[in-house]
Amino acid sequence: MAAICVFCASSTTLEQRWLDLAAETGRALAERGHTLVSGGGRVGMMGAVTDGARSAGGHTLGIIPQYLVDLEVADEASAELVVTGDMADRKTVMIERSDAFITLPGGLGTLDELFEVWTTATLDVHRKPIILLDPDGFYDGLTRWLGTLVDQKFVRPAAMEMLHTARTVTEAVDLTEATLAAGPRSGPSGAASGTASPAGH
Repeated sequence: MAAICVFCASSTTLEQRWLDLAAETGRALAERGHTLVSGGGRVGMMGAVTDGARSAGGHTLGIIPQYLVDLEVADEASAELVVTGDMADRKTVMIERSDAFITLPGGLGTLDELFEVWTTATLDVHRKPIILLDPDGFYDGLTRWLGTLVDQKFVRPAAMEMLHTARTVTEAVDLTEATLAAGPRSGPSGAASGTASPAGH
C-alpha cells in the first residue's frame, strides 16, 4: 500500500460539491488500504478529505507549518501530525513522505503544491506519479495554456507527459495505483533528465 498525498483547497466558503469530492477521495484511498497524506488542516476540502479517509478506517498523516497550528486549524485527529517550520519545509516533507500525488480543484496554495512536485519531478528530485483529478474541466484552461508553452518551446513534451489527468475519483485512484505498479519512469535520458519542467528549467 502507498502513502498518497492529496492537494486541495482549505477555504471554508466552498460549494458542498467540492467538499463531497474531497471526502470521496479520502474514502476511496482508505478503502484500498492507502495512507492519506494531507496538509494537516481540518478546514475546507483538506478537512473533508481526512474525514473521508478516517470514516473508512484509513491512516492519516498531516503535515502543517507551525503558524497554521498557531491559528488553531491543525487536524489534531490525524494519526500522525508533523509540524514544520514554514510552508517550504512542509512541501519538502510532503514530497519525502509520499509515494504519489493527487491534486483536486483548489486555489493558489493547491497550484503552488502541484507545481512544486511537478517541477521537482522534472529535475529528477523524485520519480513519483502526479495525478490531476479534474471532474468537470476545472483545470482545462490551465492545461490548454500549458500546451501553448510546449508549442513555444518553454516546456518540453516530456514534462507534460508526467501529469496524468483523471475525471473521477475511481479513475484517479486506479491511475495512481497503475502508475506506481509500473515502477519509476526512465532515467536521465528521458523525462526525468532535469531538462524539462513547467517552469522552463
